[in-house]
Amino acid sequence: LRGVAILLMILSGSVPFGGALPGWMYHAQLPPPENVFNPNVPGLTWVDLVFPFFLFAMGAAFPFALRKKIERGVPERKLHLAALGRGLLLAWFAIYLQHIKPYVIDPSPDAGAWAVAILGFALLFPMLLRLPKEWSRWSVVAVRALGYGGAATLLALLEYPDGSGFSLGRSDIIILVLANVAFFGTSVWLLTKDNVLLRIAVLGFLLAVRLAHDIEGSWNQCLWDATPFPWLYKFYYLQYLFVVLPGSIVGDRLRAWMSDAEADGEKRALFGVVGVLSAALIVANLVFLYNRWLVANLFVSLGLIVAIAAIARRLPGATGRFLKESLGWGATLVAIGLAFEAFEGGIKKDPSTISYYLTTAGLAAYALGALLVAIDYYNVRNLALPVVENGQNPMIAYCVGSNLILPVLSLLSVWEILNDLACSAWLGFLKGVLFTTLVAAATSFFTKKRLYWRT
Repeated sequence: LRGVAILLMILSGSVPFGGALPGWMYHAQLPPPENVFNPNVPGLTWVDLVFPFFLFAMGAAFPFALRKKIERGVPERKLHLAALGRGLLLAWFAIYLQHIKPYVIDPSPDAGAWAVAILGFALLFPMLLRLPKEWSRWSVVAVRALGYGGAATLLALLEYPDGSGFSLGRSDIIILVLANVAFFGTSVWLLTKDNVLLRIAVLGFLLAVRLAHDIEGSWNQCLWDATPFPWLYKFYYLQYLFVVLPGSIVGDRLRAWMSDAEADGEKRALFGVVGVLSAALIVANLVFLYNRWLVANLFVSLGLIVAIAAIARRLPGATGRFLKESLGWGATLVAIGLAFEAFEGGIKKDPSTISYYLTTAGLAAYALGALLVAIDYYNVRNLALPVVENGQNPMIAYCVGSNLILPVLSLLSVWEILNDLACSAWLGFLKGVLFTTLVAAATSFFTKKRLYWRT
């Protein structure tokens, strides 16, 4: 699921703009033909799903990463400190990455800008690479010092088109949001790891703050606006916990399933029906919410939810139990999300609405169920492997395209040739597919070589 999300994220940023493609190929708030941001346009497209799907997968990974450490006897205070360190590392990654993006360095990059982008990417390896455990402490320190020292030197030398240099306020907003919810989501999971109801109560508190934050003079507004470091933290970012924490609840069940799962061939067809209907629920919401067929979407969604639940009750074994539980959470989230659809002017990614958080979190649960069925019951493991490898190395996948593949293709004049060949809208889309394929291949290469970034 994380691999699917990161690759679709790359693809969505690679499609041609300027009204070249239908509106559902862009964020709903970036409608063609101008593709200018319009916060008043409601709707949902596949592009709007990729970030919440990624965050849902991150939340689902919490139990896998943390339960293992708890079972080894690591004190929880150390896990909280590690979560803070991870959040700060991701924040640094967000700031550094934005400074080395070629189109940030120069809106019309020349050979120098491309070279700087590649150098900046290379320096991320000594900074973030998971080094062998058998290495001595001093060897690790030397490698890290090389990376951070080189990065600091590079940032000190760079000057940007507006004449400015390094700035804490210049950061990749997607990674910065990720940094905030990674820290707070991990901390909430640690505090509620054995009490799901308490985790739901945290979501209730978050919802209350969200609903009352604009009431003048309220403590909700004070909490919402308070930030000692605006470049690092805003309460606004924590709204994505509406996606991350439900992901962690499903992740708890997923971890339990993986400990005793066995495929049941006798019910293979029923599992397949659940997978197909789960995918159909996602597609239906995309089509109906984008076209604003709200009543039809409500009835179709509820019909599919009920049908999936009825079939899931008949599924055997640990996998059946997992699908019943996880899709039950997905059904709850989708139903509540659609009940909020009319609130705040309709479902929107930006500015994000409550309906957006809850609906996309629920659809992510159904996406996970559909993928589980496809991989475990219909033998698509080999086909899915490159996507899995990208999901295992998401931060490399996130920036290898802009900071390695695009600079190399541009320096070799290949990118210019591809631009000339992409003389129509859908040829431009195919160019985006080719670029995404190269990103996937490069990330798979690094993963196969066990070159992981510790983010």
